[in-house]
Amino acid sequence: MKKLFLIIGAPGSGKTTDAELIAAKHEDITHYSTGDMFRAEVATGSELGKTIDGYVSAGNLVPIEIVIKTIVTAIKNAPTSTVVIDGYPRSGEQMVELDKYLANEDTVELVNVIEVEVSEDVACDRVLGRARGADDNVEVFNNRMKVYTEPLAEIQAFYGEKSLLTKINGERTIEEIVDEMDAFIQSKI
Repeated sequence: MKKLFLIIGAPGSGKTTDAELIAAKHEDITHYSTGDMFRAEVATGSELGKTIDGYVSAGNLVPIEIVIKTIVTAIKNAPTSTVVIDGYPRSGEQMVELDKYLANEDTVELVNVIEVEVSEDVACDRVLGRARGADDNVEVFNNRMKVYTEPLAEIQAFYGEKSLLTKINGERTIEEIVDEMDAFIQSKI
């Protein structure tokens, strides 16, 4: 049985860095981002990979059924029994579809959804401070923040009702955040 942890958080919350650092500390944890999973599937040359490539190369969103299939395939094929995925779900639809899929899936268990909480000001300062690319500007940040916050209450309520939501203060040092998140994950596997 694969144990799945999802990590959500605002742009600039540090969720990807946190997940990467935790996976690097443990040989029995695999970390994925959805983009990594798409690229890996495309690289296999599979029919699914070709379909994904068709959408991505045209600049279109990958349909939800394909997103779910890709995620579950990646989890099942992960070299470890524990998988951490950051940045998913990004919408109520993604959350509901994953839940439906997992309800009929006996080889993958969603153990917890970890929300890395940061204020909008901290998130903005971090994103603009790193300014890695053309998308790191105030206008793009505000749009990304809106995309993140619009479905957040629905996602929190859904996983909260299932007792699968854990919130972690993301406004501390990376070491403190990673230590708390890592200890939590270790306590559940």
